[in-house]
Amino acid sequence: MKNASIGDYSSAERGVCGMVKNTEDLRQGRRQQPDIDAFDRRILAALAADSSQSYARLGEAVGLSAPAVHERVRRLRQSGAIKGVHAALDGATLGKPLLAFVHVEAAGWGKSERLMQLLQFPEVEEMHSVAGDASVLFKVRTASPQALEAFLAQIHAVPGVTGTRSYIALSTYLERPVQAGVTDSWPDMSMPERL
Repeated sequence: MKNASIGDYSSAERGVCGMVKNTEDLRQGRRQQPDIDAFDRRILAALAADSSQSYARLGEAVGLSAPAVHERVRRLRQSGAIKGVHAALDGATLGKPLLAFVHVEAAGWGKSERLMQLLQFPEVEEMHSVAGDASVLFKVRTASPQALEAFLAQIHAVPGVTGTRSYIALSTYLERPVQAGVTDSWPDMSMPERL
């Protein structure tokens, strides 16, 4: 068997002082981006519309057998393309009719351990680190303006927060989960002459 030289290994496999380091186990733990084809996208779209469908019904909808759909769904779950299955709850029915988006301005980056603790409140539906004049964006659903005010007081108690801007939704025209489709080419849209 031929002895390998240092030049035979990639720099990622070399450790300190050029010693060879085994990185195979590290590579195996990393998730690979799944190859998602047209069948996968149709399956994902059908599941996003109604995740309670049987594999047989999904198969009928996308033109595959139930076992083929089952295997594809298993692979999509394993790859992380399907993160979970959730029930879509109605905020108003649950006593939280007020939907607001809260931009948080903070000195420095803004994301702190204390700010992350706000995720414990069930009113918080989303939290994003954003670019622009705010550093963090919250999507919250509360029972009333007073409940939103109490949540804002929690934000302002966080060291480093310099301000907030809240946008209250009056009507929601579209609210949906991530969609499976991808727009390959955007159509040219002429702008109306007046608004």
